[in-house]
Amino acid sequence: MAQGLEILTVAQMTAADRAAIDAGAPGRLLMERAGDGVADAIMARWSPRSAVVLCGPGNNGGDGYVVARRLAEAGWEVRTASMARPALKGDAADAAGAWTGLDVPIATETCEGAALVVDALFGAGLSKPLSPDAASPLRAAEVAGIPIVGVDLPSGLPGDRSAPLDYAPRCVLTVTFHRKKPAHVLEPGRSCCGEVVVVDIGLAEPVDVKLFENAPSLWATDFPWPDVEAHKHSRGALVVVSGGMTHTGAARLAARGGLRIGAGLVTVLSPPDAVLVNAAHLEAVMLTAFSSAEQLAQAAAEARGAVIGPAAGVTQATRDNVLALAGTDAGLVVDADALTVFREDPETLFRELDDHDVITPHPGEFERVFPGLLKHGPERISAARRAAELAGCVVLLKGPDTVIAAPDGRAAVNTNASPWLATAGSGDVLAGFIGGLIAQGMPAFEAACAGAWIHAEAGSGFGPGLISEDLPELAPVVLEGLREG
Repeated sequence: MAQGLEILTVAQMTAADRAAIDAGAPGRLLMERAGDGVADAIMARWSPRSAVVLCGPGNNGGDGYVVARRLAEAGWEVRTASMARPALKGDAADAAGAWTGLDVPIATETCEGAALVVDALFGAGLSKPLSPDAASPLRAAEVAGIPIVGVDLPSGLPGDRSAPLDYAPRCVLTVTFHRKKPAHVLEPGRSCCGEVVVVDIGLAEPVDVKLFENAPSLWATDFPWPDVEAHKHSRGALVVVSGGMTHTGAARLAARGGLRIGAGLVTVLSPPDAVLVNAAHLEAVMLTAFSSAEQLAQAAAEARGAVIGPAAGVTQATRDNVLALAGTDAGLVVDADALTVFREDPETLFRELDDHDVITPHPGEFERVFPGLLKHGPERISAARRAAELAGCVVLLKGPDTVIAAPDGRAAVNTNASPWLATAGSGDVLAGFIGGLIAQGMPAFEAACAGAWIHAEAGSGFGPGLISEDLPELAPVVLEGLREG
């Protein structure tokens, strides 16, 4: 398990809290630690100023009163605004009782004159939209441009979902506890959270968790670094299937990505009419012609990884080629047209795939082979997990919050994506990265996670002006950073 990368549901977090209390940790102590962590994060980013802490009717409000006390002790000008202070119970009532500063009823004008607002109204367990009374001071603060800090989550954003139920403020900072929740990593909730800081409040390490934030420690032990005796054959062979004469660039991008990620031998398998076009652009990447699905399978017989789909064409030939490659020993990366061609009969594709294979749909392609699953699901994680179960392979659902899911229930959410990756051909390079890692013997789930992270890191490192041709050339810098780490 990648310790620290676990993403917990609201129920799992509640159980962790309860387990700590049952083991003898007073709930009031956990609340103090939570409030201290929020205050520390605030003071690390802002100098003392006028602050309003909005306190809700539950434990999130109790955390807010601890934050107010800590900031006041550090010399901040603080006032609290409560939704229901007399109705608070238990630990939250104790925390409110320890606050001796100004406390006023919450109102639209509550935040006027403040330089910082702390939103401690509602936490992750909210199950209904914010009332107008709760939303109005937050809306007013946003309109006034006052920075808002969320305690656990921005109020109105449920912890297990990806979007607010109606309204949630856009915070510049959200401080949560123990581990992130789905709403911290899925869009548009992630953008509502702003910077997310996770505070350790002394709970036990999670066990039997299958949802993670994607980061190198999740897959580093499986990364295929070559040893001193490595040669091109030992580093794995990757094949990439080209489209026709006027649709060859996508395959070359994928092939270049596979080569840069470390595959020892990369070959573009080309229809006869595209051979000369491909030959004019290839150097270290090799080229083999094929005229039928049978010849394609023969050409891929020694490969450990295969990429098919980028600009392949939504044709019967593409369908036949996918099925032919599925009969080889190569781990497949099935992308783009190779998915769309099965939109009328996805079960045929699913029967040929297993957990050594990866499909890499964007939302439109996902809808074609898994109709209704994303649209009617609660969020992307559930949809990707269900898709992986149905297809029997690893599913990488692309987006600003790319989700990678395996048939065994494991899932990871990519959080380092860059908007500069929104350019034609970017996904082709990603397919090549994943295929190149599979060709080197990396398990499919880990290869998909690593490929997505490296791809995003390369895009972030380049920034404005990025085009897909840049991405393979950026991979060595990212790989060197990984190797040094």
